[in-house]
Amino acid sequence: MTPDDHQCMPGLRAELQLTVSQADTADAMACGDVPVLATPRILALAEQAAMAALDDCLPEGRACVGQWAEITHEHPTPIGDTVTAEAVLIGVHGRRLEFSVSLRDSSGEEVAHVRHRRVLASRERFESPIG
Repeated sequence: MTPDDHQCMPGLRAELQLTVSQADTADAMACGDVPVLATPRILALAEQAAMAALDDCLPEGRACVGQWAEITHEHPTPIGDTVTAEAVLIGVHGRRLEFSVSLRDSSGEEVAHVRHRRVLASRERFESPIG
C-alpha cells in the first residue's frame, strides 16, 4: 500500500457538539483570565470533528495527525452554551487532508472558523519504542 492509498474524498463531513463547562474556559486552561470558551479548546474540538469525518476512510495501519491550523476566534461563548463544530474535508493532496471547520453557538452565530491540515502516516511510526 502506498501513502496515497485511502478512500478519503473531498466532501466528507462530521458534526460534534460541546456544552461549554468550566474546564473548557480560558481561565481554566491558563490561556486567559475569563470564563469563556478557550481558543485551545476550539482547536481541539475542530480536530476531533475532522477525525470524525474520516471515520470510514482511513486504511488499516494508518494514523492521521494534525499538522497545521489557522484559527479565527470571533466571539466569546459562555459556560453552559453549546457549540457545534462542523468539519468538511475540502482538499486531498496525497497524504495531506485539508479541512474547513465552522463552530457555531446555540443561536447559530459563528464562534470560530478553523482551517486545518492533517497528514496520513504509518501508525507503526508512532507506536514503536524510541531507541
